[in-house]
Amino acid sequence: MGAPSLERIRADVAESLGESPDGLTDDENLLDRGLDSIRIMTLVEKWRREGYEADYLDLAENPTVAGWQSVLKRT
Repeated sequence: MGAPSLERIRADVAESLGESPDGLTDDENLLDRGLDSIRIMTLVEKWRREGYEADYLDLAENPTVAGWQSVLKRT
């Protein structure tokens, strides 16, 4: 089914980083912004609870908001 919106992913990532979503771009490397493996796993678990198919390795391989939208799917 559908993936979360870019705005939703950006907001979740920004919250995890303690930043404003307006400061993140869709193609920016989130690891360079300070997103670490613990925060990625926290996001994976959050999205899984909400019914999205999320896999840590898929997210870690392409750590951008746009990249994550392409791999997140509603189960």
